[in-house]
Amino acid sequence: MATQTHYPLLTAKEFLEIDFGEHKAELDNGVIRMMLGGTARHAEVQTNVVSAMRQRLRGSGCKPYGPDMGVETNEGSVRYPDVSIYCGRTDSNDGEKAFKDPRIIFEVLSAGTARTDLLVKLPEYKALASVDTIVFVDIASERVRIVQRIGPKGWNETGYDEPVDIELPALGVTIPHEEIFARD
Repeated sequence: MATQTHYPLLTAKEFLEIDFGEHKAELDNGVIRMMLGGTARHAEVQTNVVSAMRQRLRGSGCKPYGPDMGVETNEGSVRYPDVSIYCGRTDSNDGEKAFKDPRIIFEVLSAGTARTDLLVKLPEYKALASVDTIVFVDIASERVRIVQRIGPKGWNETGYDEPVDIELPALGVTIPHEEIFARD
């Protein structure tokens, strides 16, 4: 008779102490999930968003981070959004690998990540009191879906079928559609 091995679930703190070397992983409710690299187009759009946000937020007390900065969504999950924006963080040190209080989150969707981003990560992001806006950027259709907090527990979700500029009222910032999807 075969014996099934049971492994203990990890905490976010334990996960963040692991060195994965060149590999990338997320912690999903205590379970390590290895992540694949993205396509060139995915990286291009993610870089466009970080660059646009960096330029617009300079001197505001808010900073954009790319997918190397984790978001601790609960005690057993650490996610790596394509772009996360944090405000008022003057106490960070060079050794931090994840924060718990993003203001804005961008996920660049691809065929391999869309389901997890929309069905698993979205509820985790919405549960964070600090999150004001979550933006899903679809590289295949060049469309966006914007999820914005409208109260302590209310959310407004709008998917756009036409090109639209992304307005982030919490930051007083707008990013033009053509800048997000620029290919140069």
